[in-house]
Amino acid sequence: MARRNTYREDEVLETPFDIRHLLRASVYIKKYAGKMIFAMVLSALGGIAGLFTPKITQVALDVAIPNKDLHQLYTLAGLLVLAFIVGVTFTTIRSRIMVNVSQDIIYDIRKDVFDHLQELSFQYYDDRPHGKILIRVVNYVNSVSDMLSNGLINVALEILNLIFIVIFMFLLDVKLSLVVLAGVPILMVFLMYIKRKQRRAWQQVSNKNSNLNAYLQENIVGARITQVFAREKENADTFAVLSDRCRSTWMEAVKYSNLVWPGIDNISVCVRAAIFIFGLLVFGKSTSLGVIFGISSYASQFWQPIMNLGNIFNNFINNIAYLERIFETLDEPVTVADAEDAVEMPKIKGQVTFENVDFSYEEGKPVLNNLSFTVEPGESVALVGPTGAGKSTIVNLISRFYNVNGGRVLIDGQDISKVTLRSLRSQMGIMLQDSFIFSGTIEDNIRYGKLDATHEEIVEASKIVCADEFIRRFADGYQMEVKERGSLLSQGQKQLISFARTLLSDPAILVLDEATSSIDVQTERALQQGLNAMLQGRTSFIIAHRLSTIKNCDKIMYIDQGGIMECGTHEELMAKKGYYYHLYTAQMEDIA
Repeated sequence: MARRNTYREDEVLETPFDIRHLLRASVYIKKYAGKMIFAMVLSALGGIAGLFTPKITQVALDVAIPNKDLHQLYTLAGLLVLAFIVGVTFTTIRSRIMVNVSQDIIYDIRKDVFDHLQELSFQYYDDRPHGKILIRVVNYVNSVSDMLSNGLINVALEILNLIFIVIFMFLLDVKLSLVVLAGVPILMVFLMYIKRKQRRAWQQVSNKNSNLNAYLQENIVGARITQVFAREKENADTFAVLSDRCRSTWMEAVKYSNLVWPGIDNISVCVRAAIFIFGLLVFGKSTSLGVIFGISSYASQFWQPIMNLGNIFNNFINNIAYLERIFETLDEPVTVADAEDAVEMPKIKGQVTFENVDFSYEEGKPVLNNLSFTVEPGESVALVGPTGAGKSTIVNLISRFYNVNGGRVLIDGQDISKVTLRSLRSQMGIMLQDSFIFSGTIEDNIRYGKLDATHEEIVEASKIVCADEFIRRFADGYQMEVKERGSLLSQGQKQLISFARTLLSDPAILVLDEATSSIDVQTERALQQGLNAMLQGRTSFIIAHRLSTIKNCDKIMYIDQGGIMECGTHEELMAKKGYYYHLYTAQMEDIA
């Protein structure tokens, strides 16, 4: 049940229209204001050209045809064609301009969101399903871009179009124009009722799609785990429930959408019928057939702008909610950021000091409590202890992936909260248990540690960590394309590639967090020589499940209960027969 609650984050059904979000978005519109104004002028001119059509028809029916004036009739026909060509040409040019503007706005917003996501701390990604983050960068940005470009222009154009239609109608006949306007109150009552229902329904569709997207993304990434635990049926059942919710909410939304046009058509038909009744029976001989047909034609055009404005308003309501979520992402505070007076980290020698450090991921649940220690340059330190004791937390704090709640972390006597993140992390090499492999070639993945590295440097790093041999067995060698997350590689191969990437970066401080967990014992023994080369002259922190691999470390710290329970060499701690002794002997017995 707790799992399913994860997909309720976006289910806010009532989102009020907040003009502040639209005003804030104006920064993306101002850059393209000139193009948008030009496009609006073209559309207005094209629309005005089209409004001459009923008047031309009226003159043809009342003058040219009764008088059998073929010259005038040909002239009017030419004007009709000209009006059509002008309207189509201007509309086409306008569409091309606005497609470019819309894509430019998409690029600007998406770039800002992505750049901001790159700066957010681990905590942000720990707390949110990645599918919900993805839908904001892709789907929501696509939706709001059309609102910010075409939507705003269309509001102005439809209002202008409505005004011009009314003017042309009244110039043709005042009394019949009033008959047309009599249908407006009926239309407004109908639209207010149906649009409220429609807006809520489409918001539901968006929310359910967001939930489905989050669940789908998670299950694609976790497909192997699903099959390992034979959870295919249960996951399929959950997916079916989420899919059914998407389907049912979509059908509900479409039901209301499909009521709009028939309702508008019925009102339009009634009004046009009233035009003929009043024109032929009430007003009698004072109204010509051409005027009746002209007003009828204007009446059919009159409802379109009103309908379009209703659709635009409904679209604005939905997209303002999307815009709010985009700005919510952009407003997410960058909790781990450079201080205003941050300085460049000098070349690191390697002394690491924790001074009374307190840390917790959740308030009231401390992970580290008043932790203090010092590691000298070039020392290798192993962190051992039970799961969840804070070993990975310690190395994450050294890299400043999280901010400490209290105390200080210093490198070479420099508080790392006072230096720039780039200058700090660029001098550190971090090997995580989950060795992430990007789409691209193996060489590109290794070069990620040093972007200007030569092929020879990449090969040398691979040889040191025993990766060169298996890489050359591939048909394309270092140029082999690996898929997303390195799906064509074994876990051990991914870790060896990550080792090469880390070694290539030539870090001053090295962090190995369960870095050999997926490597077989035989390969690990062969790798040990390369590891010794990596550790030589570097301050290193090693978290290892197999305790036999850390026996030669300068220090071993047993971490538990928020602090260091024991510290010393392997021999010292074994002689002490404390926490480390019991952990080590228990593991050796299991192996035996």
